[in-house]
Amino acid sequence: MPTHTFPRELRLLTPDHFKRVFAEPVRAASPQLTLLAVPNQLDHPRLGLAVPKKALKRAVWRNRLKRVVRESFRLKQHQLPAIDIVVIAKGGVREMTNEELFKLLEKLWRTLSRRCNG
Repeated sequence: MPTHTFPRELRLLTPDHFKRVFAEPVRAASPQLTLLAVPNQLDHPRLGLAVPKKALKRAVWRNRLKRVVRESFRLKQHQLPAIDIVVIAKGGVREMTNEELFKLLEKLWRTLSRRCNG
């Protein structure tokens, strides 16, 4: 049975990891979030977050979004291909409830999986 943890190996940690994703990404976007992805040489996906102050002014708002995205990724990680993903927040995300965010992320994970596999 797969474990649903979020260890250090599942995170994009260095600026080089992020640069690689930003160079030539596959995109999945909505008005609130953009997901960028590139295939990696590992056997699991990795997640990076870019939540600018311009999109979410207060730290509590940025932290809430990061928690929800990490939790969604943690639950979906075994259904995603071996890709590096960067989630970028945009302005309208603050008005969304956690449930709406989970539904949107679910749709965007599926879109990314489809575009990276096919």
